[in-house]
Amino acid sequence: VQLQASGGGLVQAGDSLRLSCAASGRTFSNYAMAWFRQAPGKEREFVAGVSSTGSFTVYVDSVKGRFTISRYNAKTTVYLQMNSLNPEDTAVYYCAARLSGSRWKDPIEYAYWGRGTQVTVSS
Repeated sequence: VQLQASGGGLVQAGDSLRLSCAASGRTFSNYAMAWFRQAPGKEREFVAGVSSTGSFTVYVDSVKGRFTISRYNAKTTVYLQMNSLNPEDTAVYYCAARLSGSRWKDPIEYAYWGRGTQVTVSS
């Protein structure tokens, strides 16, 4: 499956952004999807995940209550709504897909990755 992330940008603290990840090539509804991020000098970090049907979501503690992951299988797209952004959210954000496995936070579980989209939050 091919993934294309978009929607990043430069915003101020407290602003919102919505990232999109468009998928193509295989049956999107078979894949669990996730967003990761990587800040300069840091390891890639799990941000949020959504099951193949959209019925289950999981978040890293630092974004709970601020970010919402969702998917629209008919449009083969997954979204990350990010509210109340702060400078610590600055990173390149990546979407990823996996067919199996249960370790949401482990990048090794994901076979497919999109190119990242830069999110920069100024204070």
